Amino acid sequence: MNIVNFTPVPSFIGGILIGISAVALLYFNGKIAGISGITKGTFNFKERDTLWRILFFIGLVIGGLFSTRFFESAISNVDQLQINTKLIIAAVAVGIGTAYGNGCTSGHGICGLARKSKRSVTATLIFMATGFITVFLEKLI
Repeated sequence: MNIVNFTPVPSFIGGILIGISAVALLYFNGKIAGISGITKGTFNFKERDTLWRILFFIGLVIGGLFSTRFFESAISNVDQLQINTKLIIAAVAVGIGTAYGNGCTSGHGICGLARKSKRSVTATLIFMATGFITVFLEKLI
């Protein structure tokens, strides 16, 4: 395995920021920082808390734009991303999986594990195992 673009310091700082953000959202709003749940709730117009969800999503986009502008060396292979059939199928599969799993890696893997949720431990183990298998199969194909 070749590690390309190894960036431990920016990754460490990013992890700290994600943790602080998750704690802040839970502390100030009583909400879990699970991206799929936040996105799903944004389009559920029966909810009365749509504004913070929209602002959270806008913050994700702005954060991504900020990162690509000021930390180009840490994400230099973004230009190499090519939209293809496998990527589209993967995106749809992730969307379906988060719907059936009642959450995604951010909700279960970060927030759920921090709350010692048994369901989140199970979900995270499944996420990780699926990721390992996918990488293994991708190397075979």
